[in-house]
Amino acid sequence: MSKKNVRKDQLGAVEGASAKGVETFASETEALFVGIDLGTSSSVIAASNGVREVVPSFVGFPKDNIAEELLGTEPLFGDAALKHRLSVELVRPLAKGVIQETKTGENINLKAAQLLVKHLLRLARPKPQQPVYGVIGAPARASVASKRILVDAARGILNAVMICSEPFSVAYGLGILDRALIIDIGAGTVDLCRLHGTLPSDDDQITFDKAGDYVDEQFAQAIRAKHPQVQFTVNMVKSIKEHNGFVADSVDKITAKFPVKGRPQEIDITNELRAACRSIVPPIIEAIAELIASYDPEFQEDLRNNVILAGGGSQMIGLPKLVEEGMKELGGGRVRRVEEPVFAGANGALKMAKRIPRHFWQILA
Repeated sequence: MSKKNVRKDQLGAVEGASAKGVETFASETEALFVGIDLGTSSSVIAASNGVREVVPSFVGFPKDNIAEELLGTEPLFGDAALKHRLSVELVRPLAKGVIQETKTGENINLKAAQLLVKHLLRLARPKPQQPVYGVIGAPARASVASKRILVDAARGILNAVMICSEPFSVAYGLGILDRALIIDIGAGTVDLCRLHGTLPSDDDQITFDKAGDYVDEQFAQAIRAKHPQVQFTVNMVKSIKEHNGFVADSVDKITAKFPVKGRPQEIDITNELRAACRSIVPPIIEAIAELIASYDPEFQEDLRNNVILAGGGSQMIGLPKLVEEGMKELGGGRVRRVEEPVFAGANGALKMAKRIPRHFWQILA
């Protein structure tokens, strides 16, 4: 979907498409509509038949004959791939939020992404021969090449596809399309998008990669610095962060068990976790300042007072308050978290799939 030269009435046409008679796929009563949020850490699908699923964004290919005898010849997905990661070639196809290109040979990331999309659609349980139309979320300022690869990932799986900005899909799902700033905090990227009653342009959006994976790296480095004898993997610290992540000053002590020379030992990781989680806040404040400063000055206060956090990373305890504190130097503001941080993007993409006029779609089959 091109963001250039978009008429200001197009968004209204999208929102009221069915009512105004704009041609959409919604008239095809047998079709299945899906909203897909392909994330670096987790991928989410919401379907018009009521199915909603979350799958960790990992694909595992059995390494050898012994692995195939143990696991079968088919690839594993999500938790199953992680559980058997010693027996499989583990692929995380959406590093940094987009499918990485390869210049030569088979693109294993594209192959894994295609298989992941196919797996998500199986979970959505489409009927045999049922046409499936899907909107897929992408980082706010994903390149043309990145969007093309996402389309390629859907080819042969979806009948038609549209790629949209992840934070915009959140806003669309919430019905907030004017004077708001959406911040989608994922594992690979943090995406910001300001709304002003039209489809956002590149100037309305910012993406940076100091996101959930960056927090994991900072957390791991801090633990190693203080407890050089402990053994752990990135998956272990990631799990601790996902269950206990916080940025508040006061919180109960957080401990975790790590092996030391093969023997479990409990250590206090409270300060290390807090510091790691807080590490993404300064770049968020900087990006907010940039988007507010270049907004219409008459409406900057409205924008500051309607900042909405989404994505898995938004669930860190105390994050809305800490962002508000950081915004004091910008003139203050109000920050809130969406009710369903994990599903907000897919929910909005599904809503969009049902209403978007046909001319926005790319027909694949």
